[in-house]
Amino acid sequence: MCAEGRCWGRRQRVLLWGVLLATWEAAWGQLRYSVPEEMPKGSFVGDVAKDLGLQTPALSHRDTHVFDTGRTRYFFLDLQNGHLSMMEQVDREEICAAVPKCVLNFEILVKQPMNVYKGEVEILDINDNAPSFPERSSVLEIIEYTAPGARFPLEKAHDPDIGVNSLQNYECSKSSYFTLDVKNGDDDVKYPELILVKSLDREEQAVHNLILTATDGGSPVKSGSTTIQIVVLDGNDNAPEFTQSVYKVTVREDVAVGSRVLQVTASDRDEGSNAEVKYSFFKIPEKFNKTFKLDPESGEIEITEKLSFEEQEYYELVVQARDAGGLASHCKVHIKVADVNNYSPEIVIMSVFSPVPEDTPLGTVIAIFSVQDRDSGANGEVQCSITENLPFRLEKSFDNYYRVVTAELLDREQESEYNVTVR
Repeated sequence: MCAEGRCWGRRQRVLLWGVLLATWEAAWGQLRYSVPEEMPKGSFVGDVAKDLGLQTPALSHRDTHVFDTGRTRYFFLDLQNGHLSMMEQVDREEICAAVPKCVLNFEILVKQPMNVYKGEVEILDINDNAPSFPERSSVLEIIEYTAPGARFPLEKAHDPDIGVNSLQNYECSKSSYFTLDVKNGDDDVKYPELILVKSLDREEQAVHNLILTATDGGSPVKSGSTTIQIVVLDGNDNAPEFTQSVYKVTVREDVAVGSRVLQVTASDRDEGSNAEVKYSFFKIPEKFNKTFKLDPESGEIEITEKLSFEEQEYYELVVQARDAGGLASHCKVHIKVADVNNYSPEIVIMSVFSPVPEDTPLGTVIAIFSVQDRDSGANGEVQCSITENLPFRLEKSFDNYYRVVTAELLDREQESEYNVTVR
């Protein structure tokens, strides 16, 4: 066996040369690279000098710098050879969660003469995570009078990888009483459910043990398992029934904390304590449980913390109605968050060339800046303008990047200073 360090380095080089792609759109000055996640510090990303057609010795003379658009700096530019390299090891799941395409943006600023180039590095997923369940074992209680065909949602597994490397299927150990059904939810996530195919008899068999296994589509395939213990209960004849199997509602992201979202309702045909229904959330993510509160008596759901469309635009909750005899039924609650224009555009000045010689040619770049808005969709679109009746004009480079250039010949004796307002 080879040393762990050598094996790791060889594996990373094979991944790098196998999937590394670099293209440059010369017309826009845009660089695009892609590298697999978890590359070591110092790993090669792309030959910036070659792709921009810049001579390596001129990089330092032209005061070339690389800027990361985020708070963390992931890349550095070697002015000796013009290579862009990794400043930090990147875990795609940590920085992009479940985003399908993980892209880190950067800019290359070249002075003398001044220009800016936009670049992006796509972080490619590798199958470095196996599906896992929140609990290694769970208990499911089912009344013996439950009719065949009844369905029981199971706790789903989680795999932070994406694409084929993410969770692809569930399998369950064989049983003459149960079969497994896997459904695709509205959020494109697979949900496992047990279906009762044969009537239970507590006196014949009081406990059933099953193993649920989740697998991904990587090579090699990775998997995770959990044990399900099914306890057969003696009890009443009827389970609570919801008025709807799925409740849907849309709420604005600026809705006040404490606001009522909706109310679920279930009824039980039994009498006495067996007809008393209590509501509760059924195996939902912990962060969802902090965002919503369910009244166990009325079934009302209210908001307990501020919503953010940019952080979470869709919630799927499972609510359980359980009577005093132990019978339960379930419904789903779909909550869609509507975006609100709650952010103002932000202007970031990248560079200003001042003072400007009065013999500066027309079209000379004197300032470069970007405009960003954290809202989504139409609320995130911005328009930019500068003060009128000045010898300058505003040009849009790409996306939300602008530059101020001279539109008329300057005359210091006529006007020695200008104040330009960007709106």
